[in-house]
Amino acid sequence: MAYTMKQISRMIHLSEYTIRYYEKEGLFPFIKRNAHGERIFEENDLHFLEVILCLKKTGMPLEDIRQYIQWAKEGDASLQQRYQLFVDQRDRIDAQMKQLELYRRCIDYKCRYYEEALAAGTEAIHKGDQEDDLPFVSIIDFKEEEK
Repeated sequence: MAYTMKQISRMIHLSEYTIRYYEKEGLFPFIKRNAHGERIFEENDLHFLEVILCLKKTGMPLEDIRQYIQWAKEGDASLQQRYQLFVDQRDRIDAQMKQLELYRRCIDYKCRYYEEALAAGTEAIHKGDQEDDLPFVSIIDFKEEEK
């Protein structure tokens, strides 16, 4: 079965403009066109499309995704490089998840703080609380994330 860009756009929740941009950037080299010049996605393109979007949504730069696509075109000769690319991306995601857990602890603390203040009708109940109750989230960690 073949899908139009409009159908794919709805399926993957990306605008047609974004799909065209990604194609222009070399992320969708497999897209074919019909006799009218309209982009057509075939059934076997969907898995590759999902992998590309997964990489993009997990923060991989376009340049690295293009490299992955190039390696995929090379076939078995690039198995090790493709494997390492995914291992490295998984490691980056794991580090992000750990950082997000720290941020979540901070947010949870503040939610409890305000729940208690709302129940009491005042923040005064927290005067004299120990700062040790607040999970440590380093400012340095915040700055690293901006890079």
